[in-house]
Amino acid sequence: MSGLQFTTPIEIRFSDLDAYGHVNNALFFTYLETARIKLFQQHFGAFLGSELMFLVVRAECDYRLPIEMNDPLQITIHIDQVRHSSFTFSYQIHNGDNKIFAIAKTVMVCYDPKIKKPVAIPPEIKTVFLAQ
Repeated sequence: MSGLQFTTPIEIRFSDLDAYGHVNNALFFTYLETARIKLFQQHFGAFLGSELMFLVVRAECDYRLPIEMNDPLQITIHIDQVRHSSFTFSYQIHNGDNKIFAIAKTVMVCYDPKIKKPVAIPPEIKTVFLAQ
């Protein structure tokens, strides 16, 4: 599926490092969340204060290379699939060149906390997801 692509830099903090001097693997999911928030702020700011929530219902990450303190770090997000109430993001954690640290995927659900159920993704969001 072609559609939305978004790339953002990620800042590595000293506290992100583990005893081996690499970014701790648990932080990769924090980096993915940071990239998602930046994407939503840029493209869907009006929905951030709305009553809808976008929940992660599945997350996976394949680690390829350790990230060190001085590595330039970027995350590129692609939209893989858009369904009625869910969508799938794929991520590439990389250095902005050919070095790939990890690939990841999250399945997100559009959720209405009032009725405590998934709901249809708003058309304004689907349009951006599917734009080329």
